[in-house]
Amino acid sequence: MENTLGDFLRSRRARILPEEVGLPSHGRRRVRGLRREEVAQLAGVSVDYYVRLEQGRGGSASDAVLDAVARVLRLDGVEAAHLRSLVRPPKAPAAFAARVRGRGRQRVRPGTRLLLDLMTGVPAFVLGRRMDVLAWNALGDAVNGFSTRSDAGPDGLPNQARHAFLDPSAREYYGQWDAVAAETVAFLRRDAGLHPEDPELAALVGELSLRSAEFVRLWADHLVREKTHGVKQVNHPLVGGLDFGYETLGVNGSPEQLLVVYTAPADSPTAQKLALLASWTAPGAATGGAGAVTEGAGADGAAAEGAEAP
Repeated sequence: MENTLGDFLRSRRARILPEEVGLPSHGRRRVRGLRREEVAQLAGVSVDYYVRLEQGRGGSASDAVLDAVARVLRLDGVEAAHLRSLVRPPKAPAAFAARVRGRGRQRVRPGTRLLLDLMTGVPAFVLGRRMDVLAWNALGDAVNGFSTRSDAGPDGLPNQARHAFLDPSAREYYGQWDAVAAETVAFLRRDAGLHPEDPELAALVGELSLRSAEFVRLWADHLVREKTHGVKQVNHPLVGGLDFGYETLGVNGSPEQLLVVYTAPADSPTAQKLALLASWTAPGAATGGAGAVTEGAGADGAAAEGAEAP
């Protein structure tokens, strides 16, 4: 994966106009935003020191310096954490290193799998590393079509990034495709900062870059975001428009897995349509799909728990 520190800092500098931080803006500027020397001045470091940092030679930068740069560039908490991960790349845990060598699969605990199945009234799924969908409940499948989509990667798991950028139907499916696309890329950027040596993530980014001009444009913006909560508008092929809120919850004990739950107020048009979809999937419809791998699976699912996921 490319060295992104310099590009990230340059993209953040470009967002800030000199007059916004009390600096004169007269004279011709070759690039938009703050110059390197202006960032250095505002952060209280030498120009040479900041240049070395932007060139990826600032591995010894102190927390105080990184905090100062983050303040000058107006980074939010997620962006500031991303800056630190780029300056000091995290070491891959032993479980992840083993997975890279043995290509085990991401795995969902049986208890998490049961929780999904018991959540009969809401669409829910578990999101893993690189936006792979690891498991889902019946209503989650009814809304998202995980078991029938054609965006699976080498592990056979549906992938939200491939779906958003490579599935021709995605622009119609997502009522706000532009927002979904930007959120998807920003989440992958964060994943890349946390796992800079992940060859499968590098392969996914390469695939999307080759096949989607929109992905290339958004990737170049260096946006970084967590997936926490928000809204999702879906144009379902059977029941029409669905307006969801969504909440994203960490799975304790599997720190790189997220439980994503779609919600709708009771008696809303979306809730009524969900009830209709639920009646079509009950009782005892197969859930989880062929891609779901649970703890205790056979040798083909022998990945260390927690080795994969965002």
